[in-house]
Amino acid sequence: MEAGLITIIVLVVFVVFLLFSGIKTVNQGFEYTVERFGKFRKVLTPGLHIIVPIMDQVAAKVNMKEQVLDIPAQQVISQDNATVTIDAVCFFQVIDPIKATYEVNQLHRAMQNLVQTNIRTVLGSMDLDWMLSKRDEINARILTIVDEATNPWGVKVTRIEIKDILPPRDLVDAMAQQMKAERLKRAKILEAEGTKQSEILTAEGMKQSSILKAEGEKEAAFREAEARERQAEAEANATQMVSKAIAEGNVQAINYFVAQKYVDALAQIATADNQKLLMLPLEASSVIGSVAGIAEIAKESFGQNKG
Repeated sequence: MEAGLITIIVLVVFVVFLLFSGIKTVNQGFEYTVERFGKFRKVLTPGLHIIVPIMDQVAAKVNMKEQVLDIPAQQVISQDNATVTIDAVCFFQVIDPIKATYEVNQLHRAMQNLVQTNIRTVLGSMDLDWMLSKRDEINARILTIVDEATNPWGVKVTRIEIKDILPPRDLVDAMAQQMKAERLKRAKILEAEGTKQSEILTAEGMKQSSILKAEGEKEAAFREAEARERQAEAEANATQMVSKAIAEGNVQAINYFVAQKYVDALAQIATADNQKLLMLPLEASSVIGSVAGIAEIAKESFGQNKG
């Protein structure tokens, strides 16, 4: 009796275990591949599923979310024989869980080796300067190659980024010295160009100053000549007027003529270069009285002109 009860309990536990083993819950972002007697049967999508216990088994739990794969650092020899250390990161997503399960063994390791190989291939065909300056183009070339190669595995490679390209220490120092020399060269060129522009501007300013000065002197000379012309014209008119008065026997005109000659003679004596002391005759004061003849002559001349 007790043996039969124990058998029944064992059978019940076994049945309950089978029932629970057939219930599968798939989390969001994952898909399960199910095999029956070792052969692929179906894919379980996120949610609750029931499979046949013992006959069906979950072969692989495939992560369908975008994943990141670190690519270890490796040394690459460039086309110009520079040895550089390069590491990278790869972003990918499984789009076909069946292919990812059955078309490749150890997907992550396979992708890691594939990316490393293509990094060596692509960067090994470039010069060091090209490596350092064309990183986006390098990423695009490696992405195209790796994505095409992983298509049979049901994987979509979304992005590959080169993280660091590290030349050897001595090469870094040489590049730093080259950069420093280049910057010093640019600084000297800029300084020379600045000096050149400064000298050009200075010369241009002197040229403009000379032109303006010459134009000013020209204008001054023209005005001075014009003034002398006016003065000569006035003196000619005065001489004519005095000559006419003298011809008519005007005594004031004669006095004016004598006084003018007297004053001119004194002016020449006073402006002589070797003249230190000027001696005036006692009759000089009387010359001032003779100047009054000018007003009389002018009055008579203007009176005749009005008449």
